Amino acid sequence: MNPSAVQVMATVLFGLAVLHTFAVKRFAHWAHRYPEGSIQENVLHFLAETEVVFGVWAAALFVGIMAVKGSVHAAVEYIEGLNFTEPKFVLVVMVVAATRPVVWLAERLVVAMSRLIPGRRPVAFYMAALGVGPLLGSFITEPAAMTLLAMVLRRRYFDAGIGRRLAYATLGLLFVNVSIGGVLTHFAAPPVLMVATKWNWGIGYMASHFGWRAALACLGSAAVVTWIFRKELATLPEEKESGPGVPWWLVMLHMATLALVVAFSHYPDVCFGVFVMFLGMVKATNEYQDELKLKEGLLVGFFLSGLVTLGSLQDYWLKPLIQSLGGAALFFGATGLTAITDNAALTYLGSLVEGISDPLKYALVAGAVTGGGLTVIANAPNPAGAGILQDAKAFGNEGISPLGLLLGALGPTAMAVVMFWLV
Repeated sequence: MNPSAVQVMATVLFGLAVLHTFAVKRFAHWAHRYPEGSIQENVLHFLAETEVVFGVWAAALFVGIMAVKGSVHAAVEYIEGLNFTEPKFVLVVMVVAATRPVVWLAERLVVAMSRLIPGRRPVAFYMAALGVGPLLGSFITEPAAMTLLAMVLRRRYFDAGIGRRLAYATLGLLFVNVSIGGVLTHFAAPPVLMVATKWNWGIGYMASHFGWRAALACLGSAAVVTWIFRKELATLPEEKESGPGVPWWLVMLHMATLALVVAFSHYPDVCFGVFVMFLGMVKATNEYQDELKLKEGLLVGFFLSGLVTLGSLQDYWLKPLIQSLGGAALFFGATGLTAITDNAALTYLGSLVEGISDPLKYALVAGAVTGGGLTVIANAPNPAGAGILQDAKAFGNEGISPLGLLLGALGPTAMAVVMFWLV
């Protein structure tokens, strides 16, 4: 292993970016020491936004490559050689999925499922949303499922006066279940998407090896958390179900747009063409729309682009590490590594290892999705959820704590470990 100067620099900056994600609350504290509206306050508030972290350090890498290589062209050539399809797709699907017609339909589906569960509506809806809702990610993609669920859960729970313990337990459960809930198919979860074609994994393989385990893990974790917090959930007011509000023809147009975005997710130029047409449709039907989540989508896209920029130079130490591990070591190693690097990047690097056996392939992907809820950077849809919930009432003025998320995700992660490795 003889890394180049650029690779070493990228690893140092990657490590600083990871540390930065755990220190965003500290930047927010520092910001309050300066007069409101001052340059210092604005800069520190900017650095306190989780979604900008990897983009900022990626910009530092760009400058660093210029310095090391002695030319702007070298830095531009590196960026042009990367694949930013996933960040572009997440930006588009997040904006489309967060519109009123799509959220309204998703909420109706969860309400219908919750009526099959006995108990007060806030408790039953919570169980349905977090037990069954993440499995929708296998069909509408994980970023879309995360966006929909975060929007619905924010209004019904995070902004409804729940306690801090329940808030972080819910956040951790949401992130973990979305990470594992997309593995019923081969096209919806980013870490599966990275390897499915090369390893010939289709829907049949995913359902038989991953899908049933994911479904049981999602339902089991949701049932446990619901039971633990049942008394607090039962005290929440029952939300009256609203009338149609959105015409069905518009709902169907939005769902058709979402389907097209998913279908052309690997063709960013076509995908953005669909997106531009969608923006025109939203403008024309303004009376049935809420404000588009363009800011949130752009921030998440920026975050993921920074992750791609920094993560693409980590293969010199990740690939040998993957090659050196056995089945159990690879599963638990992937679960841990996912917390500090995007799980799609991890499985992609694993796919480059020639001659990897089928059991090791399973261990790598299972570990990657199992650890996908431990941090904001562990799974591509997590920044989308964090962006929507960051300023929710339950988290106060300081926003989401990385440590709180980690603790909240430990229980559901343990459930995923049991289902994916021990069952």
